[in-house]
Amino acid sequence: MASDQIRQMVNFILQEAHEKANEIRVKTEHDFNLEKQTLVHEAKLNIQEEFTKKEKDREVQERIARSAEIGTCRAKKMKLRDELLHTLLSEAGAKCAVVARGQNYPQLIQKLIVQGLIKIEENEVVVFCRGEDVATVKAALPKAIKEYVEIIQRESSVKLSPKVKVNDNRSKDFTGVTHGGIMLTACVGKIVLDNTMASRLNLVYEELLPSIRAILFPDEQ
Repeated sequence: MASDQIRQMVNFILQEAHEKANEIRVKTEHDFNLEKQTLVHEAKLNIQEEFTKKEKDREVQERIARSAEIGTCRAKKMKLRDELLHTLLSEAGAKCAVVARGQNYPQLIQKLIVQGLIKIEENEVVVFCRGEDVATVKAALPKAIKEYVEIIQRESSVKLSPKVKVNDNRSKDFTGVTHGGIMLTACVGKIVLDNTMASRLNLVYEELLPSIRAILFPDEQ
């Protein structure tokens, strides 16, 4: 009887051990599967985040590249536009130079001197010009002074006696590109009135630049 009881106890203990072991195995498998699902889920999230980040980086790089390309194209377009405008100004300057060689140039010099005297409003004035224009300016000066005096007397009833002379220092003749014309100075050079062809051309060019751009580059308006 004692051996039967011992056998029953051993069987009971073994049964309990088997059941306990099975519970541990089931729990372990459950925990393992849960942990595996968690790791797989986290891995998927990490992959998705990495993909999203790379996609955003790619989009940013594409925008940067596109912006750089647009900037380059715009710079090239502006350069071509400026070159065209510069060419236009140069061609206009060449035409001014042709005028300075024409038969009506002395009359133009006279008008430029008269206009300059009216604007400068000084009694003692020195006229500067190109070396090649000295003779023309000297010949036109008396007529210009006479016309200037008549205009002022007619408009204000004041008779002036301006002292206007041509610069006699040939080293101070125009050396740059002026396309002709004259420049008046007064008060020992403190007052300067530029009435050269180049100066007048630049003034007209600046005034007409919006219209010129509208004609040449209508798509930019």
